[in-house]
Amino acid sequence: MPAPTRRRLKDLFTPAQLAVLTARSDVRGAWAIASTWGVIAAAFAVLAVWPNVFTFLLASAVIAGRQLCLAILQHEGSHGTLFQSRWANDVLTDWLCARPIWQNLPKYKVHHLGHHTRTGTEADPDISLHAGYPITPRSLMRKVLRDLSGITGLKLVYGLFMMDAGVFKWTVANHIERLPQAGRTWGERTATTARNMAPMLVTNVALWSCLAATGHAWLYWAWVVAYMNFLPLFVRIRSIAEHGCLARTPDMFLNTRTTRAGWLARMTVAPVHVNFHMEHHVMASVPFYRLPQMHQWLRAQAEVPEPPGYLDVLKLASSR
Repeated sequence: MPAPTRRRLKDLFTPAQLAVLTARSDVRGAWAIASTWGVIAAAFAVLAVWPNVFTFLLASAVIAGRQLCLAILQHEGSHGTLFQSRWANDVLTDWLCARPIWQNLPKYKVHHLGHHTRTGTEADPDISLHAGYPITPRSLMRKVLRDLSGITGLKLVYGLFMMDAGVFKWTVANHIERLPQAGRTWGERTATTARNMAPMLVTNVALWSCLAATGHAWLYWAWVVAYMNFLPLFVRIRSIAEHGCLARTPDMFLNTRTTRAGWLARMTVAPVHVNFHMEHHVMASVPFYRLPQMHQWLRAQAEVPEPPGYLDVLKLASSR
């Protein structure tokens, strides 16, 4: 008989604890989005006041961390845990979090459901994000350099464009699946591309317009560099930490990792408690701000080991 994908929740938590863990808050969801954009605005402001190479790179790195935060908040919305309101989870989160970073919440929701139902198996749609580890230190360094140089970012933009054009199947992973193109006219291809890209273009033009209204339209380049050069590295490290170098098993306690995160990790690769990833897979209905409490209870009640740090995971991932 195959191993269960999760342990019974009633064996892990009391009914009172389950009620606490699954409680959702519109106020906390709204604050998560507002504070994320507030940090982005602050990074732009610092760069506008002290424009130099150092502040440009620093602001870009900070903004990339918040771009990843927007992606994680999209992830929360896909589970219906960011807000109590379904409209806010589906619509507000889509336009304020997903679209500015060229994501699509309805499509992500379908894709991500497959990840949760097939985690730890070869059929996991996200397996390409963390398969193949451990690798050699030199190989990991090459990947890091490709990320920071923008090569990975260019491949990302190409893939997003081809997905919007209906040539590639939509995914957030590295695996590319071409869709049948027989019978498609250039008119239909152009209309599909324009329709799919429009939300990203609208939100990014709105961001550029806000910066231009302050007399600093050039600040938008920090958003682009963050997206092209820093974000791919942050996503890579996050993906390795969550599922890299772990057993191919349906047991959520063995195929998913929680990682210890200090302030630097929280600013870059682990925003809004995404580092408590094992807890999320054990019970995806828990909002991100209750995952630390869930982690404490699991440590006490399920003999969950102390999590490693991100440097520990990277050492493991480059130990081949």
